[in-house]
Amino acid sequence: MRFTSVFSFASVLLLTACAAPKYNYMPVTTAISEPPIDSVNTTQVGDTMVRQGKYQEYDAIYVTRKADPSWAYTLYPGYYLKQGEDETAEYYYPGGGDESGRVVKSGLADPWTSIMTKKGDTEICVVTVFNAYVCGDSNSFERRKKLSVTQDSFQQSLIYSGKVGNKINIGYREFSNNLARPAFNNNVEYDLSESRTIAYKGAKLEILEATNQNIKYKVLSNFNKAIQ
Repeated sequence: MRFTSVFSFASVLLLTACAAPKYNYMPVTTAISEPPIDSVNTTQVGDTMVRQGKYQEYDAIYVTRKADPSWAYTLYPGYYLKQGEDETAEYYYPGGGDESGRVVKSGLADPWTSIMTKKGDTEICVVTVFNAYVCGDSNSFERRKKLSVTQDSFQQSLIYSGKVGNKINIGYREFSNNLARPAFNNNVEYDLSESRTIAYKGAKLEILEATNQNIKYKVLSNFNKAIQ
C-alpha cells in the first residue's frame, strides 16, 4: 500500500511540466526624508517630527483566501514577495512580516521551492525541488506592491515627548530590520530660553511654538546620510 501511494504521487508529478525558479528580481529601494526642508509643521506629543531612512518596495501577490493548487499543497492567505521571472512566469516566496503567507504540504508531497504564476493566467502554482509544478485554484490572488523594511534598511526619527516649563523633551529612535535598536535610542532635553534652534545627529529644527500637547517647528535640515 505504501509503495502504491508513493508511485501514484510520482505519476502525478510526471504529468506536470517543469519550471526552474528564477531569482533575478530586485526590489525598488526608496529613500525617505520627511518633512521637506524649510517646511513648517505641527506635531502632537508622541508623534514623529522628522524622519529619514530607506525601505524597499516589492512586487508581490496577495493570496486572498486559502488556495489548493492540488491535493498536495495548500497556500494560506498573505503576501508572497517576488523573487524572479522568465519569459512566461513569475516566481514568489512567502514574505511581508506579520502578513506573510505560508505553504503547507501533505506528508507524501515533495518539498516545494517557489510559488509561480504564469503571465496572463489566473491560476497559482507550486514548484517542487525537482522543478515539477502543479497549478490550479484560479482567481485566488491579487497582484500588489508591498513595502518591506529589510536587513539593509535603516530609519532615524525624532519624536516630540512634551514640555515642562521652558524645556522640551525630544526622543531619538533608530530602526533597523523593522526592529527598534535600544542601544541607539535616546531622550534629549532642550531649554528654549537658551535657544529656539535644536539639533541632533544633523537634524536641525527651529521651534516656533511649544506646549505640553503639540509643537510647531520649521525644518532646517534632516539627519546626516543614514549609515547602518
